Amino acid sequence: MIAVIDYGMGNLRSVEKAFEKLGFDVAVSDDPEFINRADGVILPGVGAFADCMANLLSAGMEGAVRGSIKSGKPFLGICLGLQLLFRESEEDGIHRGLGIFEGRVRRLPGGQKIPHMGWNQVNYANKPPIFEGVPDGSNFYFVHSYYVDPSDRRIIATTTDYGFEFTSSVWADNIFAVQFHPEKSGDVGLKVLDNFGRLCR
Repeated sequence: MIAVIDYGMGNLRSVEKAFEKLGFDVAVSDDPEFINRADGVILPGVGAFADCMANLLSAGMEGAVRGSIKSGKPFLGICLGLQLLFRESEEDGIHRGLGIFEGRVRRLPGGQKIPHMGWNQVNYANKPPIFEGVPDGSNFYFVHSYYVDPSDRRIIATTTDYGFEFTSSVWADNIFAVQFHPEKSGDVGLKVLDNFGRLCR
């Protein structure tokens, strides 16, 4: 069973529907015990960093996230679910994140339209197993105004160009996290989710 963490933020149903379409057992849950029992865990997120972090804490989900990661089960962060894994964000002031990774969430620089919305290429720096069968340079769907700046460059899985090169996904052991929305990215996005689902089996 794949658990999608429900903490009141994010496009939960579209993520759930994508996994159902692929034939996986998936459930949206706000129960930390259910999250802990799941074979794989997804942390989605849409909205402001501080609000999402506050909701995660008030829902009692911080422990479930940390426990899932520590257990070694496959863990996938999507969009803001990627950003929350970092030490802090500079969105509307400085706000603490989960600190799973050292680094800061920074605003996209000027010179390009913000938010970065639409299709853009993803290029491999270190190809993780969830991208198996996905060609380098494939297009995925993005909607964001901030990006992650990891202190440890070794965790960078893919980069994307938007007037400058930014980290569009990270990978460390059982943790996979992407800035784009695989559930909105057509066949290549479904391939990423299918690969993740197979890792959970």
